Amino acid sequence: MNPRREPRGGRSALFDGIEEGGIRAASYASHEINEHENERALEGLQDRVILLKRLSGDINEEVDTHNRMLDRMGNDMDSSRGILSGTMDRFKTVFETKSSRRMLTLVASFVGLFLVIYYLTR
Repeated sequence: MNPRREPRGGRSALFDGIEEGGIRAASYASHEINEHENERALEGLQDRVILLKRLSGDINEEVDTHNRMLDRMGNDMDSSRGILSGTMDRFKTVFETKSSRRMLTLVASFVGLFLVIYYLTR
């Protein structure tokens, strides 16, 4: 018996056991753990995507509502501008044709009416 062969044989037997079962088993368990963590992370991402999708839908609805409201305000402003323009044209006509006393009375009543409306709307 060669004493040199015995330690080698002992070492190879020792490492053969680890290579066959130990490393492969640890690798398989590590793969299972990584797979489980990946699935949990994927579920978390799916929940976040669903939340962001709902949030973006709510934002879209809010923007549409505000756009409709702004359109109505724009239309109201246009109609108010038309009414005020007609009123100013009438005032110009009155100022051009009537005496200064009557004009002063008309302007004072218009300013008074404007102030009453202003204080009532506050």
